[in-house]
Amino acid sequence: MAKGESLAARGTRLVNRAHAWRAGQGVPAPGFVAAPEPRTIGRLGKGRQLIEGTFLFAGQISKAPGSSIWEVAEAGDGAFASEIHGGAWLDDLAAVGDRTARATAQAWVWDWIARYGHGIGPGWRPELAGRRLIRWINHAVFLLRGRDEAAAEAFYASLSRQTRFLSRRWKSAPAGLARIEALTGLIHAALSLEGMTDLARPALAALAKECRSEIGPEGEIPSRCPEELLGVFTLLVWASQALAEAEAAAPAEIDEAIARIAPTLRALRHADGGLARFHGGGRGMDGRLDHGLAIAGVRGRRSGPAMGFARLAAGRTTLIADASPPPTGAAGAEAHASTLAIELTSGRRPVIVNCGPGTNFGPDWRRAGRATPSHSTLAIEGWSSARLVGGTGAQTGREVLEDGPDKVPVELEDLGDRYRLNTGHNAWQKTHGLTHARILDLSYDGRSLLGEDLLTTLSDADRRRFDRAMAEQDGRGIPVAIRFHLHPDVSAEPDMGGTAVALTLKSGEVWLFRHSGDAEMHLEPSVYLDSSRLRPRATSQVVLSGRAMTYSTRIRWSLAKAQETPDSLRDLAPGDLAHDDD
Repeated sequence: MAKGESLAARGTRLVNRAHAWRAGQGVPAPGFVAAPEPRTIGRLGKGRQLIEGTFLFAGQISKAPGSSIWEVAEAGDGAFASEIHGGAWLDDLAAVGDRTARATAQAWVWDWIARYGHGIGPGWRPELAGRRLIRWINHAVFLLRGRDEAAAEAFYASLSRQTRFLSRRWKSAPAGLARIEALTGLIHAALSLEGMTDLARPALAALAKECRSEIGPEGEIPSRCPEELLGVFTLLVWASQALAEAEAAAPAEIDEAIARIAPTLRALRHADGGLARFHGGGRGMDGRLDHGLAIAGVRGRRSGPAMGFARLAAGRTTLIADASPPPTGAAGAEAHASTLAIELTSGRRPVIVNCGPGTNFGPDWRRAGRATPSHSTLAIEGWSSARLVGGTGAQTGREVLEDGPDKVPVELEDLGDRYRLNTGHNAWQKTHGLTHARILDLSYDGRSLLGEDLLTTLSDADRRRFDRAMAEQDGRGIPVAIRFHLHPDVSAEPDMGGTAVALTLKSGEVWLFRHSGDAEMHLEPSVYLDSSRLRPRATSQVVLSGRAMTYSTRIRWSLAKAQETPDSLRDLAPGDLAHDDD
């Protein structure tokens, strides 16, 4: 038994190994029905790092020039090894595409076949096998160039074994993204390999069932994670492509799911092309959303709330707010206590952000990133809007959210000269007797955002709870803070004698942040958790701090472009959004 492995995990691993062994007993496919074409997108910079011997996976880095990637994987922990066994790094080597990249990819793929191809190792999980099959088939021409007949036979035999394994074990993948990834890999392989077509039919029926059960009527998924929704959408588009190329009919459920998801993803996308970073997700790989939308050919964007998020957009400005209760139970394994938090982008420049998912930086960062103070919203000191508790059953060892708000009213209005979002939540009603209301007004030209945060009691019972909370504070008031986390590329400086904060973007835009009410304004350190980086990035946050002393506490604030900032400007500086490995 591997260190830290539970009995259930060990049992699953042994069953997977047995099925992988049996899957190798059939006659291997002799080749492809037609020459496959790549449809996955890689990162040139990461491909070059891999060739140089720098391995960054699951937030961990290993530098081992000249080593096989599998030697590195065996020295890492479970998440590190699993990401490597998924094989998505092949996209990055193919993005480099030169002779060295091809030789590296070939060496690592055939080394995997020799080391693990008979059912050994952590790569024999359905979702990892599906991910790996998609990449091996997509880049088959790249991999087979210059290889002899014996190597090609080993390659096809391994593809065949993995395909049969998936046909036996896809049901053991968790419902949702993992199972959709396993089924998409199976469908792609069954339609691509000679003699495997019969395996596609039951997989298509299963994928259609997943579309019905896991994707809601408005294109939403239970986790409410925008980046996970992009992953599901991308896989369904790939499955649809594979069916079209094989001249096979797609189940109506697949095309209908694509049609439901596309408008939702558009509503969750900022003006800079990145997704809103909520509930464990990042901005998404550059180009993947646009590529998927272009292939799907589905137009339009949801006008109202999408997957529980509300969007205001005007001029060059977009604002996306979390306007729904957080996911709970199994769906909330990566959920954040982010209700009413906002992100704001001006053109291609993120301004106000949330700290983001800290999973790749260890358990402490993961926990901190999920708390309310890591989001751009109001929080009562010492209290998140939902509580993290240890999971049970399938979620053992992982914290899920409980005791979050169950009432989050939301209203979007067009007021003639501005767009308004009016929302609130009751997370602190049981503990402090307080309801948080947030009103956001974005002007038609996108140059001005007016905000109002209100903590209020709504009933006699609420007032009694508030009085008890006040007594616990010896009458000093309930400490609250409204946080506005800034993107690392935003330069923040106090202005106008300390009554405002000037936010300067790399584009040259200047925004002024002001407030009114009984609150103090400070600039404090913050972090930006970007999973593509080796460590958290330092940034800053504007904090409005005060105390709720009465049954109604109101704090108003504004964010507006400085008068000298033009409505539009040239913002095409090459490389200014690129980053190094620090």
